[in-house]
Amino acid sequence: MTDCEPDQLRYHRSRFSARLPLDRLYSRSHYWLSRQPDGTWRIGLTRFAKRMLGDIVEFEFTIQPDAPVQCGQEIGWIEAFKAVSDIFCVAEGRFLGVNQQLADDPALIDSDPHGDGWLYTVDGQPDPQCVDAQGYTQLLDAHIDKMLGETTP
Repeated sequence: MTDCEPDQLRYHRSRFSARLPLDRLYSRSHYWLSRQPDGTWRIGLTRFAKRMLGDIVEFEFTIQPDAPVQCGQEIGWIEAFKAVSDIFCVAEGRFLGVNQQLADDPALIDSDPHGDGWLYTVDGQPDPQCVDAQGYTQLLDAHIDKMLGETTP
């Protein structure tokens, strides 16, 4: 793990590498959260989650804008070449809506998961278990070690 740009942390373990934006929070379920200037939270899949899923085929949100949401609530699903997964909310408050760009170009999730490929926005508070980029590297270490059948000392 080394710094690559002032606003990113470079992470590498086994065959996985990523640049983690430092201005984000990260959930145990591999979502990132970015606080927007208006105080809302933009939320997307991390590069690690995207890699585990594979190329995105389609997705759907099963919640309507302005609906109340809780941390851990299932709010949709995403289908990719490797897996189908539920989409969970990683904040508590009010669901504002989905990234409309994805309706025309779901490949944005693949090509820019930490940027234009964001999934949804929430007005409220992030899951209190979310961590900063440094903390997320520890979660990644543990997850990758488990996948490799190793234990972290």
